[in-house]
Amino acid sequence: MRKFWFAYLAKALVVFPGGFGTMDELFEILTLVQTKKLAKKITIVLYGSSFWKEIINFDALVKYGTIAPADLNLFQFADTPDAAMAILQTALSEQMAAPEQEVPAISQTVVSQPAKP
Repeated sequence: MRKFWFAYLAKALVVFPGGFGTMDELFEILTLVQTKKLAKKITIVLYGSSFWKEIINFDALVKYGTIAPADLNLFQFADTPDAAMAILQTALSEQMAAPEQEVPAISQTVVSQPAKP
């Protein structure tokens, strides 16, 4: 739930090379986006493509059917500050042009009423 609210408030996430904690945060956000638990778009940038492509074999995840090919579109790679900034500027400009709703999708779930006797 903590990560859900972290993602809910964020417009973008830039993930730099790191260890288990970094991967935990990355995969949690990717899962929330993949399963459409967020009502808004969040841009995910993986900084340092050589690191990420060596550490996580995204193509193998698709090959073995553990993620869909479309899931590779949930994030982008950047290798320079300028490239990361360009991705962020484009994505944030698009988000500002089409504002998202304010209520998180997960809070819109319907609570069923108890059956009448």
